Amino acid sequence: MFNVLSDINWLALVAGFAAFAVLGGLWFAVLFTKPYNRSLGRAEDAPPVRSPLFAAGPPLCSLAITVTTVVLIEALGISSPGDAAVLALIAGIGYLAATTTMIAINPNFPHPLRYALISGGYNVAGVLAAAVIYTALA
Repeated sequence: MFNVLSDINWLALVAGFAAFAVLGGLWFAVLFTKPYNRSLGRAEDAPPVRSPLFAAGPPLCSLAITVTTVVLIEALGISSPGDAAVLALIAGIGYLAATTTMIAINPNFPHPLRYALISGGYNVAGVLAAAVIYTALA
């Protein structure tokens, strides 16, 4: 059932990943910059931390999420964008947003639920975009 690597449309996967990664840049650098900074207890206008890990980590995680989602899409025989959206919402809410919330609920996050809503929302929107784009192009 999970022997699906040869079934993957790698160009469609790259397109889905690109959408996920671009959404991340827009989400955190344009749409939710101030609320995200507040959720971390930082000044609203605080510049992002510049480091190789910060530059490479989120896209690599988005790539891992996209590849995993595409493997599930292929293994489950999902071919319609609508069914891919359902899978993405289940995984996005049930795994990604829930895990983000679980990580945020600790004493190091001054506003854990705000952080979880912003970051978890991004993960749900990103995996949704990646899954729908993949199935639309595959």
